[in-house]
Amino acid sequence: MCGIAGVLGKSEGAEALIHRIAHRGPDGIRIEAVGDHVLAHARLSVIDLNSGWQPLRAAGSTIVGNGEIYNYRELTEQFNLSGLLSTGSDFEPLLHIYATEGERAFTYLRGMYAFCLVGVDGRTWIVRDPFGIKPLYVRRAGSDVEFASEPKAFGKARVVPEILEQTLGLHYSLGQSTPWADVTRVLPGEICEFKEGQLLTQGRRPALVQDVRRIRDEEEALGELDKVLEDSVQVHQRADVPYGLFLSGGIDSSVIAAMMARLNERPVVAYTCGFDRKLQRDERSQAERVATSLKFDWVEVEFGEKDFWEFAPEAAWAMDDPVADYACLPTLKLAKEARSRLTVVLTGEGGDELFAGYGRYRRSLRPFWLGGRKSEPQIAPMVPGASSTLERWRAEAKPPFAMSSLQEAQWGDISTWLPSDLLAKADRCLMAFGLEGRTPFLDPEVAKFAFSLPDKFKVRGRFGKYLLRRWLDKHCPSAEPWSKKRGFTVPVADWIAPRAQDLANALPNVSSVRSVWSKENVQAVFRDDRHSAVRWPLVFLGLWGLIHVDGVDRKSAVGALLN
Repeated sequence: MCGIAGVLGKSEGAEALIHRIAHRGPDGIRIEAVGDHVLAHARLSVIDLNSGWQPLRAAGSTIVGNGEIYNYRELTEQFNLSGLLSTGSDFEPLLHIYATEGERAFTYLRGMYAFCLVGVDGRTWIVRDPFGIKPLYVRRAGSDVEFASEPKAFGKARVVPEILEQTLGLHYSLGQSTPWADVTRVLPGEICEFKEGQLLTQGRRPALVQDVRRIRDEEEALGELDKVLEDSVQVHQRADVPYGLFLSGGIDSSVIAAMMARLNERPVVAYTCGFDRKLQRDERSQAERVATSLKFDWVEVEFGEKDFWEFAPEAAWAMDDPVADYACLPTLKLAKEARSRLTVVLTGEGGDELFAGYGRYRRSLRPFWLGGRKSEPQIAPMVPGASSTLERWRAEAKPPFAMSSLQEAQWGDISTWLPSDLLAKADRCLMAFGLEGRTPFLDPEVAKFAFSLPDKFKVRGRFGKYLLRRWLDKHCPSAEPWSKKRGFTVPVADWIAPRAQDLANALPNVSSVRSVWSKENVQAVFRDDRHSAVRWPLVFLGLWGLIHVDGVDRKSAVGALLN
């Protein structure tokens, strides 16, 4: 895990890019020229602590990469590379495979990654993993191309009303555009070649592939699930540094917890966040039951009103490609606390999308006369532009293979909400403190298995994630997998309420807010509790604009907004 940056085609600019994202690599920065290009790397040491520094050269090629290639040991054996490797880096086998296989080498990778590879054959590649777990951004500047792990590396942002309106309504934005001039996202799975000042998309690895298997027997499905989970968690634990778990107490993190307990002799270190409102819904009690039954080293972290005002500007700074998800707030504090003991944490992202956990999936399967309706993300009713953007995406996007209606709903979330919100949040909030997050559910083998399952093994009656629940009931019954989900709701409205009038007066003066809403609309939100769900996104946009557009230091952003 780290930060990468570079300039393809000239010798200047890479140093400024990498130093703006140095928080991603607290163990050191290295910058090297490779022909006409300059590649830069800010390292968080996880595998091969002594010799795994980048830019990494082998077999005539050079790479800078962010993330982890989990199957590097298997690739070393498959291609008989052990006698050729000079480091223990998980990225070195890729360079040797590229020397003989060319770009086909990218199809063998199992992991989370974003990298730039300058090949022995003179070709230069920019590649991102299929789920979009690791971010990558590019800026075209004449005949040159710059790239970096975060858009804040490129300097100040600008106000782009369409993107900010999507952020207000969806809490994230779709497509390749960003609020940075000429900076675009590399899409999940894209394989791009740099050639004569142009980035040419040469292919795109899909996150989901069709599996011809059709498992019809429930016991067989449970056995196969156990195998793919054990295999995925096993490789996601590969590290030369301390690792642990973010344990919410829900189904997904409890499944990962139960498997980690099986695979580790020492107690697993697990962190859980709760809130200072006793009536507020969180999952600490479930997490404590799971941690106790599995004999974990469990750490409880509480988040309160003081934390809100401390971490709100941190969230706006970290989520530079704007994501107004309030879960960023506790995630930041968890990351800060966990970094004192851990370098790597496993998390449960992807379980809902792959095994159909959301209630809207179940509603989409019912006939309309029983309350059934199309699965759609929630959109703030006062932001019609965000709804039209989502509809435009749905009209243009096509599933990679024939799917059931449930699978199409899952695929829609895997293509939008998952990479643009959940995974962006996990990457930025953890890397803000130099902590690596890993997602065992978002593994190609787990995904292939999940999409080979009949719908009845995902949704059964009032239960989503049916097969995961059955597995958890067997391997960790203390998780109470058949109990009603209590949910995880961050009480931002309670913390904002004491400053509501101040915010109503101040936010319309910030250009990022003013570009999408009038003063009257902003003030209406803070006067009418029916619109309270929009208050945090407005606060986020205000702080985001002050930090990324106006250049206010994040430590001073709340004061600049309210004073």
